[in-house]
Amino acid sequence: MQAEAMLTIGRLASYAGVTIRAVRHYHQVGLLPEPERDASGYRSYDANAVVRLIRIRTLAEAGVPLARVRELLDADPEAFAAASAEIDRQLRTQIRALQEHRRRIARLGCGDSLAVPEKVVDYLDRLAAIGAPAAAIEAERDAWILIAARWPESIPMLMTDKVTQLANPKVVRLYRLIGRIAEDWTDEKLLRETADLMSELLEQAAVSGELDQQTEVMPDAAFIRLMDSFADAAHPAVARLRELVAERGWTGWTVFAKRDP
Repeated sequence: MQAEAMLTIGRLASYAGVTIRAVRHYHQVGLLPEPERDASGYRSYDANAVVRLIRIRTLAEAGVPLARVRELLDADPEAFAAASAEIDRQLRTQIRALQEHRRRIARLGCGDSLAVPEKVVDYLDRLAAIGAPAAAIEAERDAWILIAARWPESIPMLMTDKVTQLANPKVVRLYRLIGRIAEDWTDEKLLRETADLMSELLEQAAVSGELDQQTEVMPDAAFIRLMDSFADAAHPAVARLRELVAERGWTGWTVFAKRDP
């Protein structure tokens, strides 16, 4: 009788199309039985080991997690089909997640949308569509990053309100005035015109209850002060506008309030 041909680990790996390192890893995780060493201290493998290793490689290349490979190797046809279907569902879920990651990465573009929730991105796109200046959009973007980090659960409601406000021609006019201020913030007449319009819009918001809603949604006074200081640092015109709006009876910036008589 012809003696069975035995293989070294290197030859085994070569026949199965994997690396020696992979063979040793499969030994370690228990997928491939590790033979005893012979009298010379070497491990020898037979044809069955090659077949099992090829099956392991095929399943792994198909995307089957190594933790599930043994289950499939030892399964009967019915169990194999059920396990394969479950793994397929998991892979489709992972694919959808990866596609979502790709979509988000694509929207980041040059980084302008980094850390901004999707609803805020939509709002900023709408600002650009009405002609808001890039400087104003950039300042709002950074402010919304802070707000979304502090009150993420409030972003959907806040964005719904902000988008609704853009239907108001006076709000559109305000952003266009801000665009002119960005070009020349020393124009006092322009600053006063902007402050008048802001005061008018604040009066309307007070009547409708929008200002009270802001206080309820953003109740952290210390954080509001942080936001105000952030706005002051964003552009030198902010400080002057705050003074002018205060002259018209309003305090604050991130959250406005009617000054007591």
